[in-house]
Amino acid sequence: MSAPLLELVDLCKTFGGLRAVSDVSFSVAPGTICSLIGPNGAGKTTVFNLISAVFRPTSGRIIFDGAEITNKPTYSLARLGIARTFQNLAVFKHETVVSNLLVGMHSNLRTDPFSAAIFWGRARAEEIRARERVEEIIEFLEIEDLRDKPVGTLSYGLQKRVELGRALAIQPRLLLLDEMVSGMNQEEREDIARLILDLKEELGLTVLMVEHDMGIVMDISDHVCVVNHGSKIADGTPAQVSADPAVIDAYLGRRSAA
Repeated sequence: MSAPLLELVDLCKTFGGLRAVSDVSFSVAPGTICSLIGPNGAGKTTVFNLISAVFRPTSGRIIFDGAEITNKPTYSLARLGIARTFQNLAVFKHETVVSNLLVGMHSNLRTDPFSAAIFWGRARAEEIRARERVEEIIEFLEIEDLRDKPVGTLSYGLQKRVELGRALAIQPRLLLLDEMVSGMNQEEREDIARLILDLKEELGLTVLMVEHDMGIVMDISDHVCVVNHGSKIADGTPAQVSADPAVIDAYLGRRSAA
């Protein structure tokens, strides 16, 4: 069995007297889709914010590709190969689809300021490669006819797709998806679920997603971790988790006695 790409070890986070995450441990194998689920307020987004260095853990460790990243600054994660989307849209609505995706390429540019200013040599070559990569992402997301449209004129579902594209522009190894299908209609949800599967099967990416749509979670996940009140209560395959009494209790309330 290959080593985990991402591993959380006894992760804790407190805000004053509130313990938002308590001793959470789980791992994500390379080339898999792992879902982090739980009732509202369970601590899922806090875990995401700890992984992406929005918050610092109170204790515990975060390990990526065998190296500890617990205290890495947020800006360094993109170059390590970690990208994220957000539950609330974070696109540049007045800019075109292409411009939004080019922003995601920034972490991969290595040109010095002088070369960039005169736009020659390495700077020009990097710009060409960046635009070629953006066109590949646009084709993958099937939004070729939208490439020059301002993102703010697109539907909510298409804006979420653009945000996914910007994360892909970072060329990540680990993609963190925070409630990608929230607010979408059924057709949009099915399209995004298919794209997430394609991320794994065609691009070989590892995906960790927070998601409330249990249909999508059970259909496309290789592994599911369940948290409630900040603690992990289950961890396993979709079939194992869906049959776990603690998960049933967390989602449906206490089962009546037989």
